[in-house]
Amino acid sequence: MKIQVKVKTGAREDCVSSDEGSNIYMVSVKARPIEGKANAAVLKLLAEHFNVPKSQVNLATGQKSKIKIFEILD
Repeated sequence: MKIQVKVKTGAREDCVSSDEGSNIYMVSVKARPIEGKANAAVLKLLAEHFNVPKSQVNLATGQKSKIKIFEILD
């Protein structure tokens, strides 16, 4: 499954939210986008949200963008 994620860095708390019926997720992380720390935090949150191991969540596109596409493997 591929999902589109809009990332907000430097947030007060880590959270994942989505619009019902939409494939776009809003992810807020405390981490800053330095040396991939924010991407790692987003990956961890998505794995927890979808209840899968981190190894089954891959960043497909958007390494340096606020809008990213992640692939969740089943």
